[in-house]
Amino acid sequence: MEEQNNMNQPEETNQNASNESKNSSDGNDYGSISLNKQTISPAPNTGANDLFNSTLNLGFVNQKVAATRKEIGNFVIGQHDMVDLLLIAIFSNGHVLLEGVPGVAKTLTAKVLSKTLAVDFSRIQFTPDLMPSDVIGTSVYNMNGGSFSFQKGPVFSNIVLIDEINRAPAKTQAALFEVMEERQISYDSKVYKMEFPFLVLATQNPVEQEGTYNLPEAQLDRFLFKIKIDYPSLNDEHAILQRYRDNIQSPDLSKILSVFSASDLQEIQNLIEKIRIEDQILKYIAQITNATRNHAKLYLGGSPRASLSMLKASKSFAAIRGRDFVIPDDVQFVAPHVLNHRLIMTPEAEMEGLSIEDLIKEIVHEIEVPR
Repeated sequence: MEEQNNMNQPEETNQNASNESKNSSDGNDYGSISLNKQTISPAPNTGANDLFNSTLNLGFVNQKVAATRKEIGNFVIGQHDMVDLLLIAIFSNGHVLLEGVPGVAKTLTAKVLSKTLAVDFSRIQFTPDLMPSDVIGTSVYNMNGGSFSFQKGPVFSNIVLIDEINRAPAKTQAALFEVMEERQISYDSKVYKMEFPFLVLATQNPVEQEGTYNLPEAQLDRFLFKIKIDYPSLNDEHAILQRYRDNIQSPDLSKILSVFSASDLQEIQNLIEKIRIEDQILKYIAQITNATRNHAKLYLGGSPRASLSMLKASKSFAAIRGRDFVIPDDVQFVAPHVLNHRLIMTPEAEMEGLSIEDLIKEIVHEIEVPR
């Protein structure tokens, strides 16, 4: 099965990167996941990339993106939009919540992505009896010195995978508030800074209710994206079976090549800060967020953090597509993923059978696109 990835590949991507992308999907995939059908899709690339010569070294970004797609493509079939959203989050220094039913490779995708970064990685399995000290750490008494010392918990890492984040109670969730926003831990009157980079990749099951807790709105707002993952298509699931026809072993993640170092990621983030975004695009983002606060079918709208998230994500997506400036299509692509976990519908809207994605589509289509 030959997969296409024309939506998010910059037009000037060289032939070698294109060949790598094809090779990554020739029967070497393990898991397959499928994003819920998005109500807003970016317009196809219209050749704008050929109209200017960027003063930024976006070729470096394109090279890293192509290599990451290839490594993830060896384990996950299709869904290039999802891979790009994860890369946007990393480039934007934002956390990601992956939501989907069991068995659609949420954890696998997060682990494969973390392996492409040559940084520290830790995994925390959230359970109902997990305590805050199991996440951030605790004081340990030193018998020799007769004093207490702080023993850092698993959250002190660069990439932290939190599996089934909605299984921990509120007191454990509260332990993540400070570290996700300020990237530091306050304990016993001392502040412990997290090393760069620090990113949380969390997974949750939206269906099962037994032993789960709703995440506080303040915590949801700290995630840059919530990526909703659906079942694979028939062709993708057929490809999974073909891949494992003669193999019953778990995938060997040790073969994944590291693509990014911490310094590479810092360089890319510095480049993205220089991506140009005109004032009319800033106003467009503000209008979208403001409309969510005044919509009759929404009980809770987006916060200023939502606007800032759209700003950062749009600039990162522009860089991935090979542009040093943001266009409205970039905002429209990231808006559903930035807003879908920040908005709360009214009971009347829920009774009508509407979805958050439906309302986001309605809001974006009602706002005039800047020229």
